Amino acid sequence: MDVFTRNNVKITGDGTQPMIFAHGFGCDQNMWRLVTPAFADEYRLVLFDLVGTGGSDLTAYSPEKYSSLHGYADDLLEIIDTLELNDIVFVGHSVSCMIGVLAAIRRPERFAKLVLVAPSPRYVNDVDYVGGLEPADVEELLELLDHNYLGWSSAMAPLIMSNSDRPQLAEELHNSFCRTHPDIARHFGRVTFLGDNRADLPQLNTPALILQCTDDAIAPVAVGRYMQQQLPHSELVLLEVSGHCPHLSAPDTTIAAIRSFL
Repeated sequence: MDVFTRNNVKITGDGTQPMIFAHGFGCDQNMWRLVTPAFADEYRLVLFDLVGTGGSDLTAYSPEKYSSLHGYADDLLEIIDTLELNDIVFVGHSVSCMIGVLAAIRRPERFAKLVLVAPSPRYVNDVDYVGGLEPADVEELLELLDHNYLGWSSAMAPLIMSNSDRPQLAEELHNSFCRTHPDIARHFGRVTFLGDNRADLPQLNTPALILQCTDDAIAPVAVGRYMQQQLPHSELVLLEVSGHCPHLSAPDTTIAAIRSFL
């Protein structure tokens, strides 16, 4: 199976420097639609769906391969190699931020810059670390995910998106969750919310922008400050935005921050 079919790869834009966009948990490449047009004149835009989501080939999903984020990083690097991309600007959201970090650690010569939108190396609170979620909360979240995926989707979408004055945002995220195969979502949910990539951060030498929302229930400001301390060549920009998806709730603010970094 070729990577274009497996990951539903789409290429647009009039520029030459590649700009790769990677989506978050339960989403697909369509979530970037409000941001990508701003860069289409200057960059070669590459969008794709993580295996198991969106328009990807669901038959390519393997619980063994995707038991950690390294399996997704393998796919990203395979896309990069197939398209012979260099000098890449990688833009990731949420869990895909760590996928991009892992890929850039392994193949630093391919990457120019990373843009990490609402990233987190670990979502669970730990000793001397604030991830945002208590262990008991995560277990409850995963139990609901296991036994009532539609109920989980309905409950989590408003929490993740915030912006209760614009319910259509949470509705879009909820619908995206519902389009994801429940078995794949359950497995990927555990990989996402129980993962711990803190030890990987100091190995990244690619310049990185950390975009953290000031009111985010999933990845609080403390996570952004931690990442800035751990990533050797990074800068942190706090967006005065609510929720975990600024590329949907505040695209102009997100675009401006990315432009300033680039």
